[in-house]
Amino acid sequence: MGADEPGIEAWYLDESQEQQRVSKKILDDLGVLQWHLNADLYETDPELKAIRDERGYDYYDIITIAPGKLPNYEERIKSFYEEHIHTDEEIRYCLEGSGYFDVRDGSDRWIRVWTKKGDMIILPAGMYHRFTPDSNNFITVMRLFSGHPIWTAFNRPQEDNRARVEYVNNFLAKTKKCAQS
Repeated sequence: MGADEPGIEAWYLDESQEQQRVSKKILDDLGVLQWHLNADLYETDPELKAIRDERGYDYYDIITIAPGKLPNYEERIKSFYEEHIHTDEEIRYCLEGSGYFDVRDGSDRWIRVWTKKGDMIILPAGMYHRFTPDSNNFITVMRLFSGHPIWTAFNRPQEDNRARVEYVNNFLAKTKKCAQS
């Protein structure tokens, strides 16, 4: 994906008033995968089908996160914004609207990833993250799973959780070695 192509945008969240754009390489190094697909064709899109087949995503559902669309909306968005991990990948394909995934880097800083229509994002198991709708307060996403869907979130701290330990060893340890080189 070139710099002028559509896709997700991400930046560090910190005390500074400056925007600190984050490169695709930084997200790749953290294990965050991303695609920009044609959301209008999600039912017949061969690229989506190829991703699903290659990664073994055999189940999906579609959820709209918006007032009046999601039961217990206020309670649910508060829980989405609690920092947590999952023991499986979190796969979201934005079909309409937009929102923010905040993910932690190897220095425990937040990176905000703005996800818009057509963006598919995969967060690896064990990665600390949270989600919030943006100012439009509306997003429809396809949630994809391998096998039976599991929605269990494990709120921070989870340093001894097997998925977290594997994530740290597989991704964060490598990013720290690269930074020291």
